Amino acid sequence: MSAQMVLLPVFVLVGLTFALLLWMAGVRRQALVDGETRVRDVALGQPNWPTRATQIGNSFKNQFELPLLFYTLIALALPLRHADLFIVLMSWVFVVTRFAHAGIFVTSNDMKQRSLAWFAGVLVLFAMWIYFALRILLLI
Repeated sequence: MSAQMVLLPVFVLVGLTFALLLWMAGVRRQALVDGETRVRDVALGQPNWPTRATQIGNSFKNQFELPLLFYTLIALALPLRHADLFIVLMSWVFVVTRFAHAGIFVTSNDMKQRSLAWFAGVLVLFAMWIYFALRILLLI
């Protein structure tokens, strides 16, 4: 697999993270401008943002949890030349689950749907790690 094919899902996921960051910053700024929140109420990281800002902020923070294992896998698989078609296809499936999770998080925030999207991503990532580990350990 070419590096571009392996890294494209990574770039897309990083794009989602930056999009959420910029959206969160805009919503938080607007909350301060509109007086919904005062600087002193959030200056030390207190959870005093309005609901919408908290919702988007939590979705942004979530991009540094499970995706960390995805980034680590790709960072290992690429230089070790174990990033094959399976890894690339599953990477795209994982990225789709992250978009679904983030989309649910910032819209309806339906916990059942959000949990299903998250768990689907967990299963995909777990399968990727098992596959990668077996290829390394069994020298496939």
